[in-house]
Amino acid sequence: MNFMSQAQYLKMLEREIQKINKKIDLKILRGEEYKREARDHKLLLQKVRYHTRKGLVNRFVNLFFRTDILKGNSYAHA
Repeated sequence: MNFMSQAQYLKMLEREIQKINKKIDLKILRGEEYKREARDHKLLLQKVRYHTRKGLVNRFVNLFFRTDILKGNSYAHA
């Protein structure tokens, strides 16, 4: 079996989101309903968030525990 890397999967999701955005934009301009596309867009965003959540948490932890985070803060020196 051929499996996608996480980066490839996220890129594919991004392309699908862009396609749906274009469809939604056209339907808005035509005054048409776009409930189905909005639902699909929401589901794709949930997939992206699920697969990037770990990275986001790690970035927050790294930011929080950085030793030089207070160097530029004038309140920390008072």
